[in-house]
Amino acid sequence: MIEIKNVSKTIDKRIVLKNINLKLESGKTYGIVGPNGSGKSMLLRLICGLISPDNGCVLINKEELKNNINKYNFGVLIEKPKFLNNLTGFENLEILASINHKITNDDIDQILKSVNLYKEKNQKYRTYSLGMKQKLGIAQALMEDPDIILLDEPFSALDKESSKQIRNILLKLKKQDKLIIIATHSKEDIDTLCDEVLEMEEGNIRKVS
Repeated sequence: MIEIKNVSKTIDKRIVLKNINLKLESGKTYGIVGPNGSGKSMLLRLICGLISPDNGCVLINKEELKNNINKYNFGVLIEKPKFLNNLTGFENLEILASINHKITNDDIDQILKSVNLYKEKNQKYRTYSLGMKQKLGIAQALMEDPDIILLDEPFSALDKESSKQIRNILLKLKKQDKLIIIATHSKEDIDTLCDEVLEMEEGNIRKVS
């Protein structure tokens, strides 16, 4: 359970989150919709601790996030993924995996296969197309079997087949009791994946379905 209580956030004198109150549960996928600049990405940053609220708090299982930030296993893709240009896709994931030592090289291979990027794993990142870069970003978000998955426009630049594969992965992860939050403009993604839909506008949020 994630609870966001009375959270507000101002950045560069602009209010990006306004008195947000929200409860999110494992085993569900939540869709966040809204125009660019409405606060979707900022809400994802808040939930995983990349920004702190000016007011209010974020609780996970009734514990305040800021006091337990390293306790929870997040998988995060926010905005455009960035990796080291001179390394291969595999090498980039290998470096990230070395931080927590949770997964093996075989696990990295497996996630690359699941997002349809295994054949290109030994190509330098600088040669990757936009779609390949996006798939590598999704792979890094999912590779350590996170409990909480935050994805910002995950299907951007993906072809139809890759989008279908990743939707199927997310549907399987929901059945494993993961808590998944997707910010997206795609009605198809919302209809296929989401149990509840939240709309953001000018830092405010409301449930629409």
